[in-house]
Amino acid sequence: MADQKATNITWHGGQIGRAEREKVLGQKGATIWLTGLSGSGKSTVAVAVEAELVNRGRLAYVLDGDNVRHGLNKNLGFSPEDRTENIRRIGEVSKLFTDSGVLVFTSFISPYRADRDQARELFDKGDFIEVYVKADVATCEERDPKGLYKKARAGEIPEFTGISAPYEEPNDPELVVDTAGQTVEESVSTLVSYLVEKGYLS
Repeated sequence: MADQKATNITWHGGQIGRAEREKVLGQKGATIWLTGLSGSGKSTVAVAVEAELVNRGRLAYVLDGDNVRHGLNKNLGFSPEDRTENIRRIGEVSKLFTDSGVLVFTSFISPYRADRDQARELFDKGDFIEVYVKADVATCEERDPKGLYKKARAGEIPEFTGISAPYEEPNDPELVVDTAGQTVEESVSTLVSYLVEKGYLS
């Protein structure tokens, strides 16, 4: 956990709370944390389910790992320490989105269980939904949409998850989406059905 460096600061509450925002939106805010190997389909599923929900008149937003590294986290690399800080920051941002009543889908490899657990600890019970986007290394390497596995095998990318750096599978995720055996449409349906069943969507 990052140290608090700022002093003489006070939390300012507003006149409108989360319940009021959720009433306006007609949904319950939550962070849906998609984790899995590069090429497992995290971003593909996230943007597809975002589109499905918005088409249904719901408010959803995707925080994508690569996109966030273009701005908020552009000063971070891929060392274990930087990966931890990357996940800490996005956990805090996701918490803000959740408090605003948005269904936010995070698409990050987030390879370490401890980092995902630390992100979960920021949230109240039920606000953090860990989704394991499951596809083995062979499947992801066969897809290799960004050509990263090829570069990693050639030694051009150090500390590449699944090849030269570890990926720790979730022990007890709320949901598993098996993209090796499902179409994108089936994965989206699985996620939406879960959100409806658990009361995040009516």
